[in-house]
Amino acid sequence: MKKSVLLYITVLTSIFTLQSCVTNYQVAEPALYTKEYKSDAKVSTADVKRMQENKQTLINSFASEKSTKMAILNSLEKKAEMVKAIKFAKTIDGIIEEATTYLGTPYRYGGMTRSGIDCSAFVLSVFGSAAGVNLPRVAASQAQEGEKVEKTELQRGDLVFFSQGRGRISHVGIVENVTEEGDVKFIHAATSRGVMVSSLNDKYWGPRYRFAKRVINPDLVSAQENLAGTLN
Repeated sequence: MKKSVLLYITVLTSIFTLQSCVTNYQVAEPALYTKEYKSDAKVSTADVKRMQENKQTLINSFASEKSTKMAILNSLEKKAEMVKAIKFAKTIDGIIEEATTYLGTPYRYGGMTRSGIDCSAFVLSVFGSAAGVNLPRVAASQAQEGEKVEKTELQRGDLVFFSQGRGRISHVGIVENVTEEGDVKFIHAATSRGVMVSSLNDKYWGPRYRFAKRVINPDLVSAQENLAGTLN
């Protein structure tokens, strides 16, 4: 009996103790994450701006580099043109120098030597020796070569052609000089006095002048030189 009473008291005590714990127990609210979120928006904007600036700097650098390369290229092209012009001038000088060595050579129809030479053979020999240019044997055929040149644009080394009346081309000469006044001097093999220098203002040659041709130019001289270098 005593044991039953004691067990009953123990059970009651446990129940009251449990109720007290439940009553006093407070469920803690979950801790909220209150840490303020720090945005990286400003940093990202700065990075984008920096990237854009770097990109523009790179573009400017490329543009500057391209401009520099173009300037160098233009400079090289100008130098190449100058070199070409100098070589051409030297070739023309050589043609005139070679032509003057024939001064006084007697005229001979069909002749091709310094003992006697006709007008077309004279031109053929001079250009072949001084410039390596092969021209046809007769004046009428030589007149088909090269580019036509206006009388006001004549230069040393150009060929001037003549004829009796309006007939077939029958005579040719080489422009030796053009004075400041525009007087065109040419060297040729004349039937009367052999190889000599005359003027297009001459009363005899002036009316018989028909047109002029330029059979040699800077590009041709340069091409011949390059070809010679390749063969060598």
